[in-house]
Amino acid sequence: MDGYMLLLHDSTTAMGDVSPDEIQAIIAEYVAWRDSIAGQGRLIGGEKLTDEPGRNLTANNGEIRVTDGPYAEAKEMLGGYFAIKAENYDDAVEISRSCPHLKYGGRIEVRKIDTH
Repeated sequence: MDGYMLLLHDSTTAMGDVSPDEIQAIIAEYVAWRDSIAGQGRLIGGEKLTDEPGRNLTANNGEIRVTDGPYAEAKEMLGGYFAIKAENYDDAVEISRSCPHLKYGGRIEVRKIDTH
């Protein structure tokens, strides 16, 4: 089996009106989904990323520039990831379909891990 990254993209305003109890219930759904994938021997790893903007590095004429990001006009942020084992893209997509992230308006980008 090959490795695939499930990159979890969120709207920057997705969880604005969610109560602490609702957040705990949502987290429990993600944990149950992760545990299910792990129980199938398909989980490589995964983490939620912090809500802070992180840093972006770019190179221009040999000079490295570091900026905070994403910028205020960004409508989406990378909220976390899972790395899984799957037979092919179709299998990885099928596994992704049951991820609770889609239930809450998120987007999942599926990318194959290049091991070469």
